[in-house]
Amino acid sequence: MADAGNLEGESMITKKATGLVALAVGVALPLAACGGGSGSSSSSSSGTSAAAAKGGTLYYLTKRAAEHLDPQRIYIGRDLADMGRLVYRSLVQFPASTDEKKASTPIPDLATNTGTSSDGGKVWKFTLKDGVKWQDGKPVTCADLKYGLSRTFAQDVITGGPNYILNYMPTVAKEYAGPYKKTGQAVFDKAVTCSSDNKTITYNFEKPWIDFPLAIASLRCFDPYRQDQDQGDKSNYAIFSDGPYKIQGTWTKGQGGTFVRNDQYDASTDGNRKALPDKIVFVEGLTNEVITQRIIADGGNDKFAVTDRVVPPAYYNQVTGNVAKRSVNVNSPFTDYLLPNFNVMTNLKVRQALATATDKTAYAAALGGDKAAIPAKSIITPSVPGYKPNPAFTAPDSGDPAAAKKLLQEAGVTLPYPITITYPGGTPSVDNSFAALKAGFDKAGFKTTLNSLPDTYYDVVQDINYKGGNVVWGGWGADWPSIGTVLPPLFDSRINFGPKTNGQDYGNFKSDTANQMIDAAAAKPTLDEQNAAYAALDQYLGEQVAYIPLTVTRFFLVYGSGVANYTVDPASNMYPDLGVIGVQQ
Repeated sequence: MADAGNLEGESMITKKATGLVALAVGVALPLAACGGGSGSSSSSSSGTSAAAAKGGTLYYLTKRAAEHLDPQRIYIGRDLADMGRLVYRSLVQFPASTDEKKASTPIPDLATNTGTSSDGGKVWKFTLKDGVKWQDGKPVTCADLKYGLSRTFAQDVITGGPNYILNYMPTVAKEYAGPYKKTGQAVFDKAVTCSSDNKTITYNFEKPWIDFPLAIASLRCFDPYRQDQDQGDKSNYAIFSDGPYKIQGTWTKGQGGTFVRNDQYDASTDGNRKALPDKIVFVEGLTNEVITQRIIADGGNDKFAVTDRVVPPAYYNQVTGNVAKRSVNVNSPFTDYLLPNFNVMTNLKVRQALATATDKTAYAAALGGDKAAIPAKSIITPSVPGYKPNPAFTAPDSGDPAAAKKLLQEAGVTLPYPITITYPGGTPSVDNSFAALKAGFDKAGFKTTLNSLPDTYYDVVQDINYKGGNVVWGGWGADWPSIGTVLPPLFDSRINFGPKTNGQDYGNFKSDTANQMIDAAAAKPTLDEQNAAYAALDQYLGEQVAYIPLTVTRFFLVYGSGVANYTVDPASNMYPDLGVIGVQQ
């Protein structure tokens, strides 16, 4: 899943490690969280907050606006986790737990069990529980689940979300244009069926999907959606709940919204979400500095505040004493990377020069050092099974400007070679990190222009007609513990490109060879064999410089003294878990 917040402490991309990725982000880092933000290891990812009770108001302070809250369009780790705890329910869910293995093992949510499969994993069947209702009291049905999935096929309308289903139902994807045009509706109706009592849904995939329940728990795109509530693109912020909370009024992009209890929610059908606060107020548009100052000061309602924003390096020395007791420094599932735009950067030597000149050490230092990030050896985090450092990237972490300049000279281009880097800026540490990259690139013979997009990001760079930069920043985490949830969603051109969007492939990389390697890996009978094949694909992508790894991210988070049961765990992408957090009464 994407993460525009790697840079600024906010999980924004599509891909989740939506709770499933193991937590170790590097050999030198502890597996779990550290208390007090000191960098020392601890066995818990909770702070020292008091036990939780029902009632009160929790405040969620953030900077970057949610770009999508439509369940089929959400692909930002923070929003996948938050909305999955508050308003959207899935067939299965992840339990709220700081135990890594437990947190990555799905449990029933809407369904009576975690699904039954047949035909080698091509067919999956789930039966709905009784008593689950939408916020208006109508029951959640199989038809709602089927309609929700159908929306993903409307790639010209429901943009920006995860598109795994297109790869597992390629015939449907080719012939079915989604519920708005209804072209190929019969093909979709054959692939996804409902029982006569509208309680059991059956998915008929064209390829085995042995870990399909993990996908359901990780992503919101398999969640139900009521057809009579659908307004297409206009539904982007029209939250209609079957979870413990509902939106009060409307959500305003850039400002936020308030969630109150959904009186149609029956906790006995759940058993996992604690739904402790009476009200949860999201406040968007605050800077990291303001958020940190307010939570450290701990005044008024800020005593009851949490955030997804990391502590800026300038404030590290203020997270001491009692403030340190209400902080955590945890390993995230996300990596930062650069994407050369293949529409314009067609010279392999130029791309190799860019990779060789990349100063990951300075980039990490500007973000805050090892409290914030460590240099990455691949776009895949070391926590994902099958991970190997990408052998195609041989330059030192600090870059090699001399070797990069030699590659530029061999490329036969005029020096300095102009590049524009587009990134989600707006905070000093982030802007400084790109200034550090610029210094290394310019030393190597590039003429670097920095293009900061502080207010919105993915909806801009996912526009297939965007021409704002020939190098684009990206952030990603595995949607569940498999390399198959990293490389295919990012680099399979068959599922990414549509009339208006490049999907998750912001660098516009298209390769028949890569697509064939993806198919060959997916056909392997075991996850170990799949991961080995995907590691070979990773090397090929590195040789083509389809991406340039930057850092693996850590989160340094603080919270108010009135927050109870503060927890960050894998099921929340290592962000505050709104399924269990409350406020002191």
